[in-house]
Amino acid sequence: MIIYFSMSLCLLQTRSLLSVFEEDAGTLTDYTNQLLQSMQRVYGAQLNTLHSELASQMADRMIFPMIQFREKDLTEISTLREVFGIASDEHEAAMVKYSRLPKKKENEKVKAELVGEVAYSRRKQHQASMQYYCALNALQYRKRVAMLEPMLGYTQAQIHFYKKGMDLVSKKMDSFLVSVSSMTQSIQAQLDSEAEAMRLTQRELLSMEDTVYMPDRDPVPVNRTLIQKAGYLNIRNKTGLVTTAWDRLYFFTQGGNLMCQPRGAVAGGMVLDLDNSSVMAVECEDRRYCFQITSPSGKTSMILQAESKKEYEEWICTLNNISRQIYLTDNPEAVAIRLNQTAIQAVTPITSFERRGEGSPNPDRLASRAEETPCFSWKIKSEDLIVPGTPIQFDIMLPASEFQDQNRVGGRRTNPFGETDDDCSPESDDSLLQQVFAVRFLGSMAVRSGQTQEVIYEAMRQVLAARAIHNIFRTTESHLMVTSSCLRLIDPRTQVTRISFQLQEVTQFAAHQENGRLMGFVVEGRDWSEGTEEGEPSFSAFVFESNTEGEKICYTISLGKDIIEAKKDPEALAQLMKNMPLTNDGKFLLLDSETGDTANGGAPDEEESEA
Repeated sequence: MIIYFSMSLCLLQTRSLLSVFEEDAGTLTDYTNQLLQSMQRVYGAQLNTLHSELASQMADRMIFPMIQFREKDLTEISTLREVFGIASDEHEAAMVKYSRLPKKKENEKVKAELVGEVAYSRRKQHQASMQYYCALNALQYRKRVAMLEPMLGYTQAQIHFYKKGMDLVSKKMDSFLVSVSSMTQSIQAQLDSEAEAMRLTQRELLSMEDTVYMPDRDPVPVNRTLIQKAGYLNIRNKTGLVTTAWDRLYFFTQGGNLMCQPRGAVAGGMVLDLDNSSVMAVECEDRRYCFQITSPSGKTSMILQAESKKEYEEWICTLNNISRQIYLTDNPEAVAIRLNQTAIQAVTPITSFERRGEGSPNPDRLASRAEETPCFSWKIKSEDLIVPGTPIQFDIMLPASEFQDQNRVGGRRTNPFGETDDDCSPESDDSLLQQVFAVRFLGSMAVRSGQTQEVIYEAMRQVLAARAIHNIFRTTESHLMVTSSCLRLIDPRTQVTRISFQLQEVTQFAAHQENGRLMGFVVEGRDWSEGTEEGEPSFSAFVFESNTEGEKICYTISLGKDIIEAKKDPEALAQLMKNMPLTNDGKFLLLDSETGDTANGGAPDEEESEA
């Protein structure tokens, strides 16, 4: 971690020093031209009165070194700067093409060409930058010699010419001249040593494979304990009402702030205060590796895109570490490592159902459930239930601005899961069951299995652990309507259906064994990414916190599925209706309404989850 931190700090210092060195080279060029003109006037004035030998010595020792410095070193700096600029522009163009690669239906041939183009442009830019930086570093040594040599030559010429005035020159002047000569030789030796080391480094870089420069080929593992980071990111900017553009800029963190350094600027400026901010991965248009930073008030947010998966994960971890204000502690590196270990333990799945059974208040119930589902081993690993690293979605609500835009243009509201509620709309629903529960959505995630309740318990644990790790405690109250045909999650303020599922798609549902207010269910869908006609089955787990016992919601869902089965047999349906009390309109009477006034359009405030 210390090595990576040093590399990031070195990269930031290089960018800052590059602008300083370039400005210094320009100032040195102007000063050299003016100094040379002054020396030529001095040389011309001596031709009329001094001996020709003095004039020859001044030309050789004073004017010639300055002309050589200007024509050789300063001209080389200008040429290498142009080459470096061209290589940088080619690299930027290649990265722009690579960033536009679609993640859907990737063309392997096009992707391979773009990857090769990026590698070639990076190698070319790296070589040009190394030569340019070497020349800039050498200039810092050469300018000392270039300024001293003319003065030394002028002094030596005057001493040589005025032999009669040697008695005026003390031994201190001799020692001074010797010291200046020694310093010049020392600087030259340092220059030779640095140049040789740079040449060796260039040869090592030239011998490396192209894979070193290819994106997403970094062999170094992800470091999740960083408290500082720097690098290029793509930022999404709005260019119109519905249009956006992406700009590639250099970002770095400084204390608790996210900074951005524009091109050509000597220093960066603050973009966002990261203290107590929220950072999470997002799906954005057709781009990969995107994440969003949201301020604590929720009024300011930005979407950024990293160059690779490693950079994407490290940026999210680093910004989350900073948002917890770890940098203010006495030993931030140790605190970051400790929090990362705690987070890993919090989301590390339990390796067997036996351990969960030992801590359960009702182990007989678990044993009986295991006997009822013999297709699952008692020691199933949690990796068989949920893929490690599966992203968690904490909200299923579209932003208010998008909802208003859809209302303005007369379009229909589409929830982020792509589900529609055509089959269970209130106008066409003739279900015998309709019960509403006040719930708060905690999170959802993809799971591997939909045939065991254990996957629901594992999803609950991971969702609650992720909320605790990322400091996400705010939840919004919704109404969960259970009918004999579908499940609908309704916004109590707008009565808009956020998401809906056919009851037949719900494969499992269960309440938490210890916290009775937690409940969840698993929904089966289809994944057509493999190209098959029928699609591969996929499962998603949804976790809620209710105002009542989760068992009541599970009982209502179970009754709805029983009604679906009973509808196939009229006698079974009649027997079911006979055994259950009915309301005046012929629906099943289960529980009292939990929604209160909010069912009539009230707007509940955001609450903190007690789970």
